[in-house]
Amino acid sequence: MTIQPHEINNIKIAEIISDNMIVQSAQDGLDLMGNIYYQGFDKVILYEKNITPEFFDLKTKIAGEILQKFSNYRIGLAIVGNFDKYGSKSMKDFIFESNKTGHVIFVEVLEEALEQLSK
Repeated sequence: MTIQPHEINNIKIAEIISDNMIVQSAQDGLDLMGNIYYQGFDKVILYEKNITPEFFDLKTKIAGEILQKFSNYRIGLAIVGNFDKYGSKSMKDFIFESNKTGHVIFVEVLEEALEQLSK
């Protein structure tokens, strides 16, 4: 795992780069968040490919647990990927509501993540 730092408008953003699965459980999300916080970052960019597919099945509750932790600790999170393949109405609604509140966002490209997180 590599952390690519970005600083925009005095906001420190950690882009997580890896060929491996980074988040497979709520505990993994908490560990990542702690690591990022300890290193002085305000926000995090994760790629869909680095998150377990179970995250995108809301019945598993992994997404809710992880996103709740990021919200509680006020660490912004952007997940970059193509979410069209997750066809369930509940997942689409979840992504829509997350994007509306803006603390955890789902975007298609890195540039969009950086723009949204730097506000």
